[in-house]
Amino acid sequence: MEAVKDGAPRREETFTVRVLNNISPVGLRKLPVEKYVIESETSTPDAILLRSFNMHDMEIPETLKAVGRAGAGVNNIPVDVLSKRGVPVFNAPGANANAVKELVLAAMFLSARNICEAWDYVRDLSADKPEELNKLVEQGKKKFVGFELPGKTLGVVGLGAIGVEVANSALALGMNVLGFDPAMTVQRAWQLSAGVQQAGSIEDLIARSDFVTVHVPLVDATRALIGETQIRKMPRRAILMNFARGPIVEEAAVLNALDDDRIAGYVCDFPTLANKNHAKVIALPHLGASTGEAEENCAAMVAANIREFLEDGNIRHSVNFPEAIMPRVGGYRLAVANANVPNMVGQISTCLAEAGQNIVDLLNKSRGDLAYTLVDVEQPVSPDTFNRIRAIDGVLSARLVG
Repeated sequence: MEAVKDGAPRREETFTVRVLNNISPVGLRKLPVEKYVIESETSTPDAILLRSFNMHDMEIPETLKAVGRAGAGVNNIPVDVLSKRGVPVFNAPGANANAVKELVLAAMFLSARNICEAWDYVRDLSADKPEELNKLVEQGKKKFVGFELPGKTLGVVGLGAIGVEVANSALALGMNVLGFDPAMTVQRAWQLSAGVQQAGSIEDLIARSDFVTVHVPLVDATRALIGETQIRKMPRRAILMNFARGPIVEEAAVLNALDDDRIAGYVCDFPTLANKNHAKVIALPHLGASTGEAEENCAAMVAANIREFLEDGNIRHSVNFPEAIMPRVGGYRLAVANANVPNMVGQISTCLAEAGQNIVDLLNKSRGDLAYTLVDVEQPVSPDTFNRIRAIDGVLSARLVG
């Protein structure tokens, strides 16, 4: 398809997106058919969209420019490998927050009122007559006396999109709420109710909470974040909830504490052979984001991020590269992913200057060991200049956008 821009006819770019899982049509509609081809088997995709597919064992295509996870966690994606190749990995933070929040609230009700145990009791009753059933019901209900949530304390570890919603909703139920997150963003702080109290540490939070819920990503620093040391500080009445990732909680320590009556219960979204039949465990089949609304929200957000990156080079909601958003003001755009080392922008600028290029706009952002540079210039970048930039030591990937 021919398009005219700045007086010069050029062929409009199209992109191929490979889907590794079923992606909501709401999300796929963010990628217009005029510019995007959606495939499930292609070996030369520009981008990959997925949910739970394990990418660790797959061969990464040389054509790949971006990966989008229609959800929050990215432990099924080889982020380090992709980072070294200059490929941003996008996710959808907050898109499933309401779904997870509702399940956490449900978990507190299930635990406080012994609902699962009571339901099992009724289903197992053997009675042939209404009078007999009523008698057994009245006799059995004494076993399932629970407690009410107002006045109880919920401790929230991790105050991102989900943690903030959980904390605010618990306050609305009349609970006391403690929060702990040393890396909390200013954006989330604005969203958090002033009624949430700050805990000095995880141990401080745990020691004062009737319920503890964790909402942090699974990284090396959070693996076994709630372990034996932390669990020993929990009150005997306490209930631990994990709707983040299984390994964030040290399961053996939790089960030992349950067996010794040191804590009252464990509710999680990650069944294992060890926990699924434990009398004090409610293990759900990873239902956290399993709502139609959450799947649509996640797919729509990540597809929009992928489109913005492919068409304009902007990075929004990436887990490995910095946020980098520069409005298009005309001209021609160069996008460079590179190692965060000195004089990278200087070397790129020198290549452009030696080619007689005038820079219209420039943005450089860094995140840890990685950086990303957007440069708008007045004239098309020649193949020779582009190859010189790609050959700079430390450049991970480069492309001409649009």
